Amino acid sequence: MKNFENKGIIGVCLELKNNNYGSMLQSYATQVVLTEYGVKFELISYKKDYTPLFVIKSLPRFFNKYVLQDKLNEIKKKQFIKDHPEVKESVTKREAAFDSFREKYFCAPIVTYLGYHELKTKSEKYSAFISGSDQLWSPSGLPSNFYNLKFTYDEATRISYASSFGVKKIPWYQRSRTKDYLNRMTYISCREQSGKEIVKQLIGKNVPVVCDPTMLLTSKQWDALIGNKITTEGKYIFSYMLGGNREHRKQVEKLSEITGLPIVSIHQFLEADLNFGDIEIQDAGPVEFVNLIKNAEYVCTDSFHGSVFSIIYHKKFIIFNRYDETSSTSKNTRIDSLCFTLGLTNRRFSGSIFENINEPIDYMTIDLMLESFRNESRRYLEEALDSI
Repeated sequence: MKNFENKGIIGVCLELKNNNYGSMLQSYATQVVLTEYGVKFELISYKKDYTPLFVIKSLPRFFNKYVLQDKLNEIKKKQFIKDHPEVKESVTKREAAFDSFREKYFCAPIVTYLGYHELKTKSEKYSAFISGSDQLWSPSGLPSNFYNLKFTYDEATRISYASSFGVKKIPWYQRSRTKDYLNRMTYISCREQSGKEIVKQLIGKNVPVVCDPTMLLTSKQWDALIGNKITTEGKYIFSYMLGGNREHRKQVEKLSEITGLPIVSIHQFLEADLNFGDIEIQDAGPVEFVNLIKNAEYVCTDSFHGSVFSIIYHKKFIIFNRYDETSSTSKNTRIDSLCFTLGLTNRRFSGSIFENINEPIDYMTIDLMLESFRNESRRYLEEALDSI
């Protein structure tokens, strides 16, 4: 394996604070891979300084429909917790599990910069910058100018690894600013085919689609993380739903009735989760999340990373659409791209869950495709690192 320890200190922008299983695990995987390559790096944390001027400049954000949708979801979740005080203990336990994971497994220094001026001036010490995966280039995050590396000095090497816009197209009022930061990037790679098409449309560049950081690690590497601990005894159906679609949960209940297996779930503190499932794992951290997928008989999910780990661990699984395909804020594209790349379009729910989920999966072929995808992705990263 190549070594890049002579490249100076690299500033890495990842999702560090979001207590979301996918975000946390892809951030962990990115660190593992960079460490394997001998890269010296720091994790950059940007803390906004809410001065009166900053607040005034931020007001236009609240006319951004993507920001409004995210804020609405946050408000709904907070209201649900307020209306159901019995789940407050579950929230506290889960937050503690994420804090514990960060403390134990995030190996690189986390350097916090307060305010955009400090971020710009003090980041001049880095030889290069890497913007990580997940939906870090979502239209809702554009105004922060953080994950798009706009804060970096002009001569810096700027690398994106598996960056995701999260949407099929950029809204018209953001195209100019999006083109601006894309043109400043030294190396660009996207996680989805739709992202590749957005880059081509906006700046005319053909960029590679690479695998999510979680897929750069093999099942053996993930086993080294989660160990042999069994979170739940016996056979079970694991349900991980981020959306609030009650009909999807009814399908899981139907599968449970047919198979006689209990439903083990990680709730998202939504109305649809009330009275759903047989066993709720309240204090599940990222390690337990992977463990629950690995040891499940079936996995039912509307989550990208729920799908990824089902593939890594050769599960019988089904994917529900979290978003309406006609919605302008739909984020189904990442799952669309994953299924297309690995020939798993038949994993999408199409009306009969028992027949759907038991349709045979040729994991021998999929493993070969995944290995090829992983190798291509590593070659891209090695070339980008070598350019520093």
